[in-house]
Amino acid sequence: MISVITMSKNYFINGITDLLILSILDANDSYMYEIVKTIKEYSDGMLMISQNTIYTAAYKLQNEGKISEYTKLVGRKRTRVYYHLEPKGKECLEELANGYRSTTEGVIRIFNALERKNKEDEQGM
Repeated sequence: MISVITMSKNYFINGITDLLILSILDANDSYMYEIVKTIKEYSDGMLMISQNTIYTAAYKLQNEGKISEYTKLVGRKRTRVYYHLEPKGKECLEELANGYRSTTEGVIRIFNALERKNKEDEQGM
């Protein structure tokens, strides 16, 4: 079993970066480091996405009008860039989430069917 997936080396996981970002922003506005930290924390360390990967995906989502950014003063002189989910991003999130759920359910069903078949073949031998 794979315990940690490095995002830059795994194209499948790279494809769900938009889904993860949009999901996190659906819960609340966040900044880059917070998004990276949330993904790592909520996946129990199984998914570790670099800030560069998050920035690249966020830039694309922003250009598509799915998210927006704003700055917020934190401390006396420091500002932080927060990202916000826009209505277009909410629609995209629903489509991506539904597609992901049906895809993973289909893959699980295939795995289960193959496992049953292998067990039956082993018992028949």
